[in-house]
Amino acid sequence: MRAKTETADDRVLEDEAPGGAWSPLRLDLFRALWLAALVSNIGTWMQNVAAVWYMTSLTSSPLMVALVQAATSLPVFLVGLPAGAAADIFDRRRLLLWTGGWMLAIAGILAALTFAGSMTASLLLALTFALGLGMAMSAPSWQAITPEVVPRPDLSRAIALNALTVNIGRAIGPALGGVLVAATGVALVFALNALSFLGVLAVVYRWRRAATSSALPVERVFGATRAGLRYARHAPLLTAVLIRAGLFMLCASAFWALLPVIARGELGASAIGYGILLGCIGLGATAGAALLPRLTRRLSLDSLTGLATIVFSVVTVLTAWWRWLPGLWVVMVIAGLAWIAMMASLNGAAQTTVPSWVRARALGIYLVVFQGGLGLGSAVWGALAERMGTPTALTLSGAALAVGLAAIPRWRLAGATTLDLTPSAHWPEPHVGEIPVADAGPVHVQVEYHIDPEQARAFSAALHELGAVRRRDGAIAWSLYRDPAETGRYVEVFVVESWAEHLRQHERVTNADRAIEERVRRFHRGDSLPTVTHLIASHLGSP
Repeated sequence: MRAKTETADDRVLEDEAPGGAWSPLRLDLFRALWLAALVSNIGTWMQNVAAVWYMTSLTSSPLMVALVQAATSLPVFLVGLPAGAAADIFDRRRLLLWTGGWMLAIAGILAALTFAGSMTASLLLALTFALGLGMAMSAPSWQAITPEVVPRPDLSRAIALNALTVNIGRAIGPALGGVLVAATGVALVFALNALSFLGVLAVVYRWRRAATSSALPVERVFGATRAGLRYARHAPLLTAVLIRAGLFMLCASAFWALLPVIARGELGASAIGYGILLGCIGLGATAGAALLPRLTRRLSLDSLTGLATIVFSVVTVLTAWWRWLPGLWVVMVIAGLAWIAMMASLNGAAQTTVPSWVRARALGIYLVVFQGGLGLGSAVWGALAERMGTPTALTLSGAALAVGLAAIPRWRLAGATTLDLTPSAHWPEPHVGEIPVADAGPVHVQVEYHIDPEQARAFSAALHELGAVRRRDGAIAWSLYRDPAETGRYVEVFVVESWAEHLRQHERVTNADRAIEERVRRFHRGDSLPTVTHLIASHLGSP
C-alpha cells in the first residue's frame, strides 16, 4: 500500500503568517529536524575537509585528492532522480531511517578503520563515495518533508531556515574540521560525523508521520522516475525554476570554486583565514534568513532573485580584485546574504510549483540540475582561471551573472507560490462494466465536445493548455481532432500507459487544473457534460 500524508498543498491556501523569520522554529517537530540537520551539515563539512586532508597523507597523487570531492558529488548524478522517485512512492520517514542508518554505518566504518590505522587511499575513496550515495538518496526526502511539518504560511521561512543550515555548515564545518584535524587527527572528525547521524535518526524515529493508504498499486521506481521527468517537461513553472537554477549555478560556481585560490594565492591566508571568510558568508546567510520575510513581502519572486543575482555578480567581481582583507570580510557577508536569498527563493519555488505526489521527484531533478551547474561551472571556470588568471575568470563570471538576468522575462517565477495544488478529486470514477487489471493498457481516453464554430480558435487554445496538463500527469500522447462531417464536433484523445496510471491521473488533478478544465468546458454546448470514453488495448488472448 502506498503511504500518503496531508501536506501544505492539501490545505487551504492562506496569506503568509505573521511572525519573524524564526517563527517556524516554534514548531517542536520542525525545530528538532532543523537542529538535527544543522549538526549533520556541520559534521558533513568537517568530514569533507578531513577526508581531503587525509588523502594527501595517504597518497601524493593529485588525481586521488581531486577524486575525493568527485566521490562526494557524483552520487547525486547517479541516484538523484530515482531517489526523488523513491521518496514519492515509499514512506519518506522509513526511507530517511534506512538512508540515515546506511550513513551512520559507513561513517562508523570510516572512523574505525582510521583509528585502527588500516585505511588506504582506495578504501577512503570508496567509503566517501558510499557516504555520498546515502546523502544523495536522502536529500529529496529530507527537503520534501518540510511542507508536511510546516503550515503553508510559514513554508517560505522554513525553506530559508533549511538553506541556512547548509550555509552555517559550510561556514563552521571546514574551520572546525581543520582545527580538530590539526589537534586530534582525522579519526576523531570521522567519528564525530558518525555521531551527527544519530541525532537525525533519533528525531526521524520519533516523528509519527500520519499516513493513509491508497487502493492503487505502488509505482515502480523506473516508471515513477519517468513520470517525474515527464512532469518537469510539461510544467512551465517547474521548467522555469530548473532553467533559472541551472543558469545561476553555472555562473555563480566560480565564486565557490576559486575563493580558496584567492584566499591562499592572492591573500596569502592560512586555513584559519579561509575559515574566517567562510564564517563571514555564514554570518551573511544568517542575516539574510532574518531579512528574507520582509523582502518577500515587498518584492516579487522575480524581483528578489534578480536583485540577488545583481548583488552576487558585484560580489564576485569585488572578490576578484579587492585585496583589503577587512573589506573582503564585508563583501563575504553580503555574498552570504545574496546567496541565501537566491537559494531559498529557488528551492521554495521548486517545492511550491508542484503537488505533493511529485514533490520529491521535482526536488531530485532540481538537485541534479543544481549539482550539475556547480560541478560543470567549477570545471569551466577553473580551466579559464588557469589560462587567463583567477581574477579575470571571476570577473567573467560576474559578467555572465549579469547577462543571465535576461532569462527572467523568458522564464518567470511569478505565480510559483500562489498555485492551488490541493487535489480536487472532481473526476468521476470511470464507467466500466468490468474493472480492468491494473497493468491493462495502453488506455485510450477520448472526450467529445460540441462547440460554437466561431469560438473554435479560442477553444483550441484552451484545450491545448489542458493537453499540457494531461501529458504532465501521465499521458504519453495527446491530440485534438475535429469532425469534418459535423461542424463544431471536436474529440480530445490522450493515451496512458496502463489502467493504474490512468487512475493515478484521477488522484493527481488539482484545483489549479480544475480551473483550466472549467475554462474548456465553458465552450461546450448543451446541458450534458462532454462525453468521456475509455478504450483499453486488446491483445492476443485478452478478452
